[in-house]
Amino acid sequence: MNKTLVMLVVGLTPKMIGPHTPNLAALAKRGGLRPLDTVTPAVTCSVQSTLVTGLTPTEHGIVANGWYFRDLSEVWLWRQSNRLVAGEKIWEAGKARDPGFTCAKMFWWYNMYSTADWSATPRPMYPADGRKIPDHYTYPAELHDELDAKLGQFPLFTFWGPVADITSSRWIARSTQHVMETRDPTLTLTYLPHLDYNLQRLGPDLSHPRIQQDLEEIDALCGELIEHAEREGRRVIVVSEYGITPTTDAIHINRALREAGLLAVRVEEHGREQLDPGASRAFAVADHQIAHVYIQDPAKIPEIKSLLEGLEGVESVWDAEGIRANGLAHPNAGELVAVARPDRWFSYYYWLDDARAPDYARTVDIHRKPGYDPVELFIDPAIKWPRFAAGWRLAKRKLGMRQLLDVISLKDTQLVKGSHGRITDDPEDGPLVISSEANLLPEGAVKATNFKTLTLAHVFDD
Repeated sequence: MNKTLVMLVVGLTPKMIGPHTPNLAALAKRGGLRPLDTVTPAVTCSVQSTLVTGLTPTEHGIVANGWYFRDLSEVWLWRQSNRLVAGEKIWEAGKARDPGFTCAKMFWWYNMYSTADWSATPRPMYPADGRKIPDHYTYPAELHDELDAKLGQFPLFTFWGPVADITSSRWIARSTQHVMETRDPTLTLTYLPHLDYNLQRLGPDLSHPRIQQDLEEIDALCGELIEHAEREGRRVIVVSEYGITPTTDAIHINRALREAGLLAVRVEEHGREQLDPGASRAFAVADHQIAHVYIQDPAKIPEIKSLLEGLEGVESVWDAEGIRANGLAHPNAGELVAVARPDRWFSYYYWLDDARAPDYARTVDIHRKPGYDPVELFIDPAIKWPRFAAGWRLAKRKLGMRQLLDVISLKDTQLVKGSHGRITDDPEDGPLVISSEANLLPEGAVKATNFKTLTLAHVFDD
């Protein structure tokens, strides 16, 4: 078997390989680069599940980063259990071919309770007093303290949110190097999210100095991992899940459904409104440029489809036939799937008056929000002294006071300059695969459903 390292570099596209990515360009030159023919939706959980199983969302069930759990009548995003993903995983296929095959899965998603030999994933602690304490979950459990002792506490707040930056990717890269040195896995999977942040904040403008700096930072980190892997005789694969396209504003799909009398809310303390999905005749789980629309009465589907098709910024709305044709025909999917134009994205917002928004709306809270919220990448521009405001809120929490970190805007959806989920029109703007082994790459694009087979070919010389 040939030991292999797979680096998932979020948001990396063929157009980005050049003067600001010398290490990745050198790897592509001595090996090869191909576009990745990804799946819909082109979002983290769906694509990663396809990469590790070789299946479409119809088959593995991960139709988005989250969905409506009909049996619970609740929306859940960013779940962690690998048992949600149907199908044989890449490491299970490897072990079936050779019992000596081992796998380390470092910060890829659905990374709890998998059958990989070693794994680590973000997992904050939530004490009863309302705090969120940075932490991570590992298997085996003792790896947690080992990584903390070597690298310090996992930098959760630089993994997502207004201050997200290279720090979290650097921590993940160092932890990956440590596991390769101490465990020597046959296959190592690692996840480097750094490019995702400013590509959404600023858009995919390769002339922007900050984007160029981000490319140089992630390339340097990749260079370290490539050098480490090749020193140990490992083959190297680089892959990305999606490409990010420039955007101008959001589509407030749930507000349209509410104004049509289809979406229900319940009113809680201080007049704050909570989405009531179980009581709603229709509502949407917004996820970047894709929205799953769940409808109680099948007879209402044509009417709601027509309503959504009339929304400014919506490119298409798929009914059962379109959902099947696009590889999403799974019970987790909505009765309709809406797709945004390349320059738009879907908000989860369902309230019609900001004064009645739920308390979590102004915070970074990926688990309570019933949809993805890229505005979490920004501190509200209306806050004059943002560092002081955040520091003051944190100080009050440390003193034992209950204080929301309410620093996220509800009005400035135009802050977001990049999004994904819809397949890009130009493959040069989409995801890619780079391999150190040119002879193992196909002539044309790599299909996401073939990535599992391609990776195993690197290990077993198929």
